[in-house]
Amino acid sequence: MLVKLELPHFTLPSMFAAPTISEEILDLKRQRRAILLAHHYQDPEIQEIADVVGDSLELARKAREYEGDVIAFCGVWFMAETAKVLNPNRIVVAPDRDAGCSLVDSCKAEDVREYRRRNPEHMVVSYINTSVEVKAESDILCTSRNAVRVVNSIPRERTVLFLPDRNLGAWVQRETGRENMKIWQGSCIVHNTFPSRRLLEAKTAYPDALVVAHPECPEAVLRHADFVGSTSAIIEYCATSPAPEFIVMTESGVNYSLERAAPGSRFHYVANENCNCSECPFMRLNTLEKLRDALADLSPRVELSADLMRRALVPLERMLAVG
Repeated sequence: MLVKLELPHFTLPSMFAAPTISEEILDLKRQRRAILLAHHYQDPEIQEIADVVGDSLELARKAREYEGDVIAFCGVWFMAETAKVLNPNRIVVAPDRDAGCSLVDSCKAEDVREYRRRNPEHMVVSYINTSVEVKAESDILCTSRNAVRVVNSIPRERTVLFLPDRNLGAWVQRETGRENMKIWQGSCIVHNTFPSRRLLEAKTAYPDALVVAHPECPEAVLRHADFVGSTSAIIEYCATSPAPEFIVMTESGVNYSLERAAPGSRFHYVANENCNCSECPFMRLNTLEKLRDALADLSPRVELSADLMRRALVPLERMLAVG
């Protein structure tokens, strides 16, 4: 008589299982002696494996401090360019070369050169959201976190050209009380399209919530904010505030960092007019698959001339010295 034997079910040990994409990335990181830098607006799965998650200023500082061979920058392309300027002898890669920025597109180096030719006595303060070519034409750079401090570091008798974000520039002008300030007319396709009417609707829906806003938002939005600051400043504010909930007027990718910093709080987001969401389409181009391939192939790679890096480093170092 034949007897059917019921064999026990075995699960293969993890050492035989196919590695996940995250595990592949971490293995490649070790092989390449690489560091993974990620902006707060990246998808959670990228932030989860990053060595450092931060805003533009924090990531610039970390890029300067790093001593390995490769920097993989998960953000947008101008951020990877900044890392290369600070690390000219290291390989800098990004997951997607097309991860650009509307602010970069709004301000061309040839236009800045022409402005400088016509106004040689003016000081050019460039937001870090600019191309490396524009940075090289600037006197000093800034981020949203230190923009007020940077502008205040310039003698008040000097006329300042602030570029390229008109909303950040207008906010800095209000905060500094500086009258002799020219402002470029660029804008962020996410922050600039937050409508104040939707913010007011959110305030009605969540009457106990505080409003925190990035200074790239229009003044009509900022006037309703309880706190205005950079991405990291918003996270710090929410983490230390006793308020139970917040309406967050910035890119919704920050939710991952907010929930880690303030796990007991609730966060609400307002859709902008462009996509009926609060996501940056450029930031969302980066994926785990692209990051893995960038580390494997060391491409797309940031390649800049020595002269361009030398000229862009001067205003960048001035910004870092201001703090």
